Amino acid sequence: MTRKILWMLLSFLLVAALVLASCAKEEVVGEEEEEKWASDVEIIFFVGGDPGDTFSTVVYNGALQAAADTGAQVEYVFSGWDPERMINQLREAIAKRPDGIAMMGHAGDEAIMPLAEDAYEAGIVMMYMNVDVPLVRPIYGGGYVGANLEIQGSALADEAIKVYDLEPGDFLVVVGPFGEPGRGVREAATADRLEEKGMIVERITSPPGGGWASDPSLAIPVLSAAFLANPEVKAYCTPGGQFLGAADLYGEAIGSEPGDIGAFGYDLSAAVIRMFEEGWVQLTSDQQPYLQGYIPILSICLAVEYELAPMNVDTSKGFIYADTYAAVKALAEEGIR
Repeated sequence: MTRKILWMLLSFLLVAALVLASCAKEEVVGEEEEEKWASDVEIIFFVGGDPGDTFSTVVYNGALQAAADTGAQVEYVFSGWDPERMINQLREAIAKRPDGIAMMGHAGDEAIMPLAEDAYEAGIVMMYMNVDVPLVRPIYGGGYVGANLEIQGSALADEAIKVYDLEPGDFLVVVGPFGEPGRGVREAATADRLEEKGMIVERITSPPGGGWASDPSLAIPVLSAAFLANPEVKAYCTPGGQFLGAADLYGEAIGSEPGDIGAFGYDLSAAVIRMFEEGWVQLTSDQQPYLQGYIPILSICLAVEYELAPMNVDTSKGFIYADTYAAVKALAEEGIR
């Protein structure tokens, strides 16, 4: 009887010890969560496109990681790449008075300027991504995380000339948001540079509001018409990974085979990797959207908590080719590159 009571007592003590250990572990985890250095910082973050968009997904992944690392409280805003919608959403975001706003600069300096003034007067830290607002930031502050679009566009043209052995007189198609303030700078620089080198360029203006970026298949009729009207076309340039990841659709629409018409452009994604693998794409300029998600949140937290100046980071890493894409394939498939 004594032995049985002793055994029951030991069992009770063991269970009690396990419960106490579990509670202690929960308290430690709770303390760790409370100790996140920027857990009181409230941020509204503009992702750019729609949920599931290939580029926006990588931006979003970077932002989620930054929020987890800093503990910041982040509200995410999706805009379908529509500049007018972004402006309306920015006005609403400022009215909420968060500590910081990470904003896509697609609407351009003129449209953003008065709202940047409102944010400045409200003490809101501003960060801009993907498209710079070089007139706004010197007046009302804020950092920029993204590529120098004009330099990136011109550099891609130079690289395309090498990759496709282009010569004066060769015909190319460049698709882009020509005429849009700020955003249209990059593709315009690509087209301008090709023309400076003696190539013939047909510019196809993508419609405003992000429709083609949200559904790149909508560009098939226009691109097909351009290719069929100019059978001598050597290559074409697309304005983003959404388009480049659909290169097979554009080629198959006119009955061409991979490599018959060169395809190059901007950004990286799992879909673009697949286009490299199948031979439809030969060149892309990577602007690391993961950083465009991560750095703005980090910068706002540093500015709010430690009064550090907003960051300016050029995310143009370089070029990816048909013989180098394998090195970043896994990262692209994970939604990091």
